[in-house]
Amino acid sequence: MMRCLLVDDEKLALELMEDNLSQVPFLSLAGKCKNAMDAMELIRKEPVDLIFLDIQMPGLSGLQFLSSLTNPPMVIMVTAYEKYALDGFNLDVVDYLVKPVPFERFMKAVNKAWELFSLREQQKEPVKTPVAKPEQDHLFVNADYSIVRIRIDDIRYIEGLKDYIKIFLADTQKAVITRLSMRYMEEKLPPAKFMRVHKSYIVALDKISAFKKNRIMVQQDEIPVSDNYRDNLMAYIGHQE
Repeated sequence: MMRCLLVDDEKLALELMEDNLSQVPFLSLAGKCKNAMDAMELIRKEPVDLIFLDIQMPGLSGLQFLSSLTNPPMVIMVTAYEKYALDGFNLDVVDYLVKPVPFERFMKAVNKAWELFSLREQQKEPVKTPVAKPEQDHLFVNADYSIVRIRIDDIRYIEGLKDYIKIFLADTQKAVITRLSMRYMEEKLPPAKFMRVHKSYIVALDKISAFKKNRIMVQQDEIPVSDNYRDNLMAYIGHQE
């Protein structure tokens, strides 16, 4: 939301600009002033992101007021005189509107200001360093009419059946049978610790005890290796040498 200040010595001009502003959801009214001195005082007290500023006003003109600000908010000039446009843009105004201002021209100007405002806000935000999520050391599966907790480090290998998988664990020959897919398990298991070696098998890499042609030994069990997965396995084994 951009907080806006309207500065114009004409009451009707202020009312028309306020009506336009009320129709834009990302604009809010911070205040209205009839001269530059009041505007200067309000800026000292209230945060202002955008000023709609008339040029010819009694006392300090809009251009003189803008020139006096050391760190001015964004400014859109709103005036009945085209001749000051160059002076305005030399002061880095966002846009220059000539009265009477059609609403579509008003929207073009505030959209330009909103883009600039959004860019500045993004630059203010501190860069967030991605925080690595801790590696999950377990998973839960439905088995034997219960929810069973399985430690990932206990898994020796997984065998895929038609609609089920069998999870073989260390220190037991009895597999946990659950209705999950091999693809789901591949996504859940850490890739640094597990590898798919066959359409029906995922193995724990640290449980591989031997390798020969088309088969590997996972502790005491022999697991087939298919051609589609052999290169990945050979790359892993070669990397370990």
